[in-house]
Amino acid sequence: MTYNPIIHHRRSIRLKGYDYSKAGLYFITICVQDRKCLFGKIVGAGLAPAQNDKDAQKYVDVQMELNEFGKIAYNQWAKLPDRFSNFELDVFQIMPNHMHGIVLLNEPVGATLAVAQNETVERDVDWAGASPAPTTVGDMVGAYKSLVVNDCLEQCKLIRPNEILGKLWQRNYYEHIIQNEKSYQQITDYIINNPSNWKDDKFYNPSNN
Repeated sequence: MTYNPIIHHRRSIRLKGYDYSKAGLYFITICVQDRKCLFGKIVGAGLAPAQNDKDAQKYVDVQMELNEFGKIAYNQWAKLPDRFSNFELDVFQIMPNHMHGIVLLNEPVGATLAVAQNETVERDVDWAGASPAPTTVGDMVGAYKSLVVNDCLEQCKLIRPNEILGKLWQRNYYEHIIQNEKSYQQITDYIINNPSNWKDDKFYNPSNN
């Protein structure tokens, strides 16, 4: 799947009838190192004109405008179910300096069940190589981060040959088990509306947008 600015705003119909008592549905947040806005910018509503908008005054919709690195981050997340059959993706959003996504782990194992049910947990990930069938959310996140770094390094050589990319991701990530439908709807709305609420976001970095 290649970048499509509409798909990541759709709600999944695969969760109809989902048993929220199972610890298998996760809200994931992954941040860029030092909160640098490496993936693009939020445009519209006075934030910035879209690159393809000839009349900035007529531009009213707020959305994330991905640069080349942002498209890599988007595409690698979208391809995760093709790489790892025990994961399914729900809504997700690439932001200038972080990403949010909901994932469904079809075969939860003991390692992932150890997360406190009522907490958002900051998790460390140390991933050394791809696995065809990861058994934890940490495996999947580690694979994703590594794949994005590799592709961004290659892209940097092409479009920014005199620039050193440096460390792309913050080492850890955040995971939160979604326990009920109300929580799912609230988190889904938060993800979808994240671009519109960018200036109020805790990750907002005005110097980079």
